[in-house]
Amino acid sequence: MKKLLILGAGMAGTMAANKLTRLFHERQLDWQITLVDPDALHYYQPGFLFVPFGVYGGDDIVLPKRRLLPSDVELLQACIVEIDHEHNRVQLSSGEKLDYDFLIIATGADIHPEQTPGLSGPAWGDTIHTFYSFQGAVALFEKLRVWKGGRLVVNVVENPIKCPVAPLEFLMLADAFFLAKGMRDKVQLTYATPLSGAFTKPVAASHLNTLLAIKGIQVEPDYLVEAVNPDMRTLSSFDGRELGYDVLVSVPINMGATVVGESGLGDDLNYVPVNQHTMLDERHPNIFVLGDAAALPTSKAGSVAHFAIEKFCANFLDHVNGRQMHESFDGHANCFIESGHGKGLLIDFNYVTEPLPGAYPVPWVGPFSLLKETRANHWGKMLFKWIYWNILLKGYRLPIPTDMSMTGKQTAEAMN
Repeated sequence: MKKLLILGAGMAGTMAANKLTRLFHERQLDWQITLVDPDALHYYQPGFLFVPFGVYGGDDIVLPKRRLLPSDVELLQACIVEIDHEHNRVQLSSGEKLDYDFLIIATGADIHPEQTPGLSGPAWGDTIHTFYSFQGAVALFEKLRVWKGGRLVVNVVENPIKCPVAPLEFLMLADAFFLAKGMRDKVQLTYATPLSGAFTKPVAASHLNTLLAIKGIQVEPDYLVEAVNPDMRTLSSFDGRELGYDVLVSVPINMGATVVGESGLGDDLNYVPVNQHTMLDERHPNIFVLGDAAALPTSKAGSVAHFAIEKFCANFLDHVNGRQMHESFDGHANCFIESGHGKGLLIDFNYVTEPLPGAYPVPWVGPFSLLKETRANHWGKMLFKWIYWNILLKGYRLPIPTDMSMTGKQTAEAMN
């Protein structure tokens, strides 16, 4: 019996375990899958965005991880102390050592406010908040419920971050939230971003910058935070700009698991360099890296994990049997962007092609419109929670293309 060890039972690790279990059963292959994760609960992380505005509560976005896995997958709740890739062994905090034939690293990414001077400390959860964790989102709900107004600044400390459009969504939902409370005129919304605009790619950035301007949301571009002064309630940038706030909603530096870096597998942010088309760590031919743990030139978004894992499973069987891997992941990602008032946008892109106008998933038909505010896009975003729990995590295939298609999209050249 061969041993497959998966580190991390988030979206990527859970999807991989379910899809490979089904594949091993179909092919009658003798594999033991063991999954290791320090947490017992699985959070629907896209739902964190909605918690501060009372759309979701805790019961809507959390399930036990054990319920999401087949009975024959062993799930160990433990911290990972060391990945000994030289001897194909992982040591746990309990002292137990797990041998493996193949390893999947799916340890994800997490926020690290302590990396920015002044960001963590007594003001965290008081005048400084985040919605990039469950506890942070709940605390922010309590804050916004009683807040009387002032300047609310959303700041991204450094890229890459999980779901790079989420800070924009938060601002647009905040605009709608304060309008509904009759206090929008008492609130100044500001987005301080290290980017030169609302998004990295020009066509999408143009659409989103315009949308933010219409909603009266100020953008402070190229803002690289040096420190936070919680007593004065100010952000300071490396170029000397100072930005005051009454409430700071921070997206701290996102980093991979510390054990990945300490084990000599990660880069400066603890993400693992991999072949961007196969997810194989080419320094170690029995290690694959899935989801946010991988150092890829694309968004750290659930859709990237989804589309990559669709390619990965066939490649895994080829690779373990000594055959050349034939499936090539193109960096495909798509993201619904909630814009408030029951509307949203959708972007679809990959490693080489930026988000463009068009229709998705059926060219010229939709039902979703790309880079256009529609109610259908909002309902697509809300429906995704059910799809996440009942289809994606369980390893079933959605009837949409894994690769990005240009059919039905308006090219950037045609738009100029």
